[in-house]
Amino acid sequence: MLTVSNLSLQFGNKILFEEVNIKFTKGNCYGIIGANGAGKSTFLKILSGEQDYTSGKIHIEPGKRLSVLKQDHSVFDNYTVLETVIIGNKKLYDIKQEMDFLYKKDNFSEKDGIKAGELGLLYEEMGGWNTESDAANLLSSLGVKEEEHLKKVKHLNGKDKVRVLLAQAIFGNPDILILDEPTNDLDVDTINWFEDFLSNYENTVIVVSHDRHFLDSVCTHICDLDFGQIKLFTGNYTFWYQASQLAIQQQMQHNKKTEEKRKELQEFIQRFSSNVAKARQATARKKMLDKLNFNEIKPSSRKYPAIIFEQEREAGNKILEIKNLSQSFEGNIIFQNLSVKVNRGDKIAILSDNSKAPSILYKTLAGKLRPESGNFSWGITTKQAYLPSSYEEFFQNNLNMIDWLRQYVEKEEENCEEYIRGFLGKMLFSGDETLKKTHVLSGGEKMRCMFSKMMLLKANVLMFYEPTNHLDLESITSLNNSLKSFKGTILITSKDQELIQTVCNRIVKIEPRGIVEFPMEYLK
Repeated sequence: MLTVSNLSLQFGNKILFEEVNIKFTKGNCYGIIGANGAGKSTFLKILSGEQDYTSGKIHIEPGKRLSVLKQDHSVFDNYTVLETVIIGNKKLYDIKQEMDFLYKKDNFSEKDGIKAGELGLLYEEMGGWNTESDAANLLSSLGVKEEEHLKKVKHLNGKDKVRVLLAQAIFGNPDILILDEPTNDLDVDTINWFEDFLSNYENTVIVVSHDRHFLDSVCTHICDLDFGQIKLFTGNYTFWYQASQLAIQQQMQHNKKTEEKRKELQEFIQRFSSNVAKARQATARKKMLDKLNFNEIKPSSRKYPAIIFEQEREAGNKILEIKNLSQSFEGNIIFQNLSVKVNRGDKIAILSDNSKAPSILYKTLAGKLRPESGNFSWGITTKQAYLPSSYEEFFQNNLNMIDWLRQYVEKEEENCEEYIRGFLGKMLFSGDETLKKTHVLSGGEKMRCMFSKMMLLKANVLMFYEPTNHLDLESITSLNNSLKSFKGTILITSKDQELIQTVCNRIVKIEPRGIVEFPMEYLK
């Protein structure tokens, strides 16, 4: 359906892709993965025709329609929501526009009538008369309320704009669907609907996502972009990850054995190469040495940060008790009479249909907001570390990364640059990188800085609001593994279902009038 042949892309001296060959076929969903900067989004732009390339060929089977999830959320601001979705099938939309133009003509002629009739038949063949109801059903499935459908897109909030553009991309079942981070800003229920939709999709899907649960649910193949090449693996993300880890272990074992063999041969050559009687044997062993291949499996360019949360001390039996807690925001009630007891070792997913609710709860528990009513009490042996929903305020100064982290170091260590560099190094910041000013860091870099800050505290209670935002798959995997092994207590809000399912033992949902607790199967 879509074939990439000998694709190369070079920017100056930097080669992003080199001689890439891959074929995307009908009925399959391909997850594009790779380290940050590997070129995943660039590759999608090449496939969609938005990005030129240096050499090679992109071939789409004639007559097949390609659709792309738009990244510019304002491009359709002056269209209605319903019209924006229908534009996703441009051929159908253009036919309708031409028909409307003809029927609105003051001097409507017989020729116009014939043309309009021909267009009407084509429109009917394409299912055009059901267009508006199909688009409306799709919007409703994605959580855009019916009263929003005839509004201009510019009047929607950011999250609903994302849903409209997603509806536009999948409208009319395109033959090739290209999606870059399609689950961003979607809630769990909408993501689950979209996973089911793609799992039953009969055409070709090519997707970049950092959501591992999503990749596992929808992908039939994984395309690993590394060292300028794309290797195709059958299976979902977890299968690829486990296979890649196994390959690394095998490589290490193989290289260890090979190195031992090389050392043995080198010693033999050195000892006997000058001995005439042994010369032939030494030559044979030198040929064996030359044939040893240390590059059968290239080490990945991926780097995994060392996210390690340690407790300074274990907490006692009392962790946290919340009684009848209520909070409002800008005159609106966020939650009322919220009561919950947190036990030692609990790892609780805090969910809500209102994204402000968990954020305001964490701010309250961290002492940033006073309760409007009710109360809460921390155990005297607890120490809390907190990742807020917005952390831009921490990066307003003009400090470099070393001096930024120095602010949060205990006094006895504040003048120890090596100690500070060690924590930054765990987050993959090394050398001159540590002198970069924090206000220019990317979202992912800032998140890793915030993890460093939390790690320094050595708290026994961790609170996180969407900790996977802006992170690559490698950082998400490291965070996931760290939280699984953490011995303390965790309160966490995240749309990453894999993270919740593998870390948490309880799920509580904040509703306007209190807490509802769900079994762990709630997200499965």
